Amino acid sequence: MSHTYNLVEFFSGIGSQARALENLDIEVNILGTCEWDIHAFVAYDAIHNSPELDEDIAKMEKQQLLEILKNYTLSNNGKEPMEYSILKTYSVEALRYIYSGIRRSNNFVDISSLNGNSMPDNIDILTYSFPCQDLSNVGAFHGYNKGIDKDSGSRSSLIWQVGRILQEMKDADKVLPRFLLMENVKSLLSPRHKGNFDIWKNDLENLGYFNICFLLNAMDFGLPQLRIRLLMLSVYCGDNEELYEKLEEHFKDMKSEDIKNLYQKTKYYKRNKKSIEDLLRTDYSKEYLKNEAIECTPNDTPSRRRIWEENPQIILPGGAFNYDIPYIRTITTKQDRNPNSGNLWFDSGIAGKSKFRYLTPRECLLFMGFKDIDYINIKKRNVDFHRNSSLFPRDKIIRMAGNSIPVKLLEGIFWLMLETDKFIKGDVKNGRT
Repeated sequence: MSHTYNLVEFFSGIGSQARALENLDIEVNILGTCEWDIHAFVAYDAIHNSPELDEDIAKMEKQQLLEILKNYTLSNNGKEPMEYSILKTYSVEALRYIYSGIRRSNNFVDISSLNGNSMPDNIDILTYSFPCQDLSNVGAFHGYNKGIDKDSGSRSSLIWQVGRILQEMKDADKVLPRFLLMENVKSLLSPRHKGNFDIWKNDLENLGYFNICFLLNAMDFGLPQLRIRLLMLSVYCGDNEELYEKLEEHFKDMKSEDIKNLYQKTKYYKRNKKSIEDLLRTDYSKEYLKNEAIECTPNDTPSRRRIWEENPQIILPGGAFNYDIPYIRTITTKQDRNPNSGNLWFDSGIAGKSKFRYLTPRECLLFMGFKDIDYINIKKRNVDFHRNSSLFPRDKIIRMAGNSIPVKLLEGIFWLMLETDKFIKGDVKNGRT
């Protein structure tokens, strides 16, 4: 593709969107990101820029960094703001990585304080995978049930901040993004949330967007993970009613199955199709992989034995791969739970340890469509922010993977976007709009 797409990622996490576009051989210019979770955006910087610091940041002293960072609303858990008094206790090495994650990724940090007038010009794609805690079944189990109700203060209600920013862009006579891409859990279509979601779609229509929704499963796009997500592609038409009508006709009979079939005909599906066995790292002759496996081996307790008995056994006792399992369960933010994504027989030889293990942080990233080098680059930034407390321990990386979007699934919806762009430009070229 010769065209460069200018990208802004809201709720950018570790950058599945940017990675998916890059995998499609798309020239991507990242105009901005927006993420307040320091672990996520430091990992984003390591994956998409470099694990190494710019020379000037590497020389900055603690007080200088604090003077800059005190102007941002940061979070160390992705749920609530971190007090400046806590940030002051961070090591200078950690502060350097935090600042790098803001500067090099053009990170707006806090979406609530971002004004539409400050948005960059010429945005081709704006993505927004807003928090799902108040929408997902797991979140509801833990009492997060405010959904996307306006003014509820829930994390999921941050979707309305996206609308506010787009409206402010319009009010400032800024050109709105050509494409919007939303990703979230399918319960957004449930009776509890559908009314709010319909209001959201109507708001986008009033801004000039045509919307089309699909339920897509990661396993249909080359990742052996059962993970169904709702994706909505919005195409900017502005006041062009004829284009809106052409898009309505173009998408009239299109279903989720068609998106899968469209993508599976591309070289990107065939080249990258993976099985579970391909994504596991079980060569324990490599000491680093054995250590990662040991780190994910629970203590031998009754509750852990139930986890082994009641969840898919990906590697069977004795070490054989279980070919009866075509895919793993959804990667969530925690593997030490029941149910989980699946388990592997593993004898660490350590007294008191179970004879099985969970998926490692590396494997969780791989099952989301990232690469070994991405895990390695994240771990290069695993400095202590407090004594004996590092930026990227096991559970932080697993949480980041669980909060992410399957890269291959995004490739599928982005391929549809590219085909839609060609359709629109073809109409323009032939004078049909």
